[in-house]
This record gives sequence, C-alpha cells and structure tokens, in this order.
Amino acid sequence: MVRLGIAALVLSVTLPLHAADSRAVKSRVAPTYPEMAKRLRITGVVKVSVTIAPDGSVTAVKTVTGNSMLSRAAEDAVSKWKFASAAEESTVEIDINFGGS
Repeated sequence: MVRLGIAALVLSVTLPLHAADSRAVKSRVAPTYPEMAKRLRITGVVKVSVTIAPDGSVTAVKTVTGNSMLSRAAEDAVSKWKFASAAEESTVEIDINFGGS
C-alpha cells in the first residue's frame, strides 16, 4: 500500500488572473486535508470567495462551490491568509484543489 503525505494531496491554489481583481498573497496557510475525506478518497476543487480588508487581513470567507467535506478546511486555511495592502476592501475568488497524485 502506498501512503501519500498531506502535502501531496493538496495540489494547487489558483488566484484570479486579472490584476484588477486580485491582491498579492503575502502569506498563506495550507489547508488540512480532512481525515474522513482522505479515508474516502474524496478530491476536488473548492472555490471560496474571500473579502480582504484594506490592511490585507481576511474579513470573510465563503464557499462558492465544492465538496462540503473539503470546504471547511479550505475556508479555515484561507481565513488565516494575509494579502497585500490596498486602498479599499476587495473580494476575490480562490480555487483550492484537493487532489491525489
């Protein structure tokens, strides 16, 4: 039996492509792959909507689409991210890809 580490299971994070819609990520926290989802081999993309304060802190995170077993982990991780400062509050959508290799 081959065991994959958690790092191998979280493959990618996709930020918006348009500069006007995005804020640079200064620090990010990787999501913890939920134990039950890991046992059931549940994979997929969770899209979250993130509201960012002018100082770069995350003020709200909400799942837009994705498996409910993975969405809590994605929301918890992204809520701890820090973004670049800006003149005003902004909202971006971020894809968190939970997948096997």
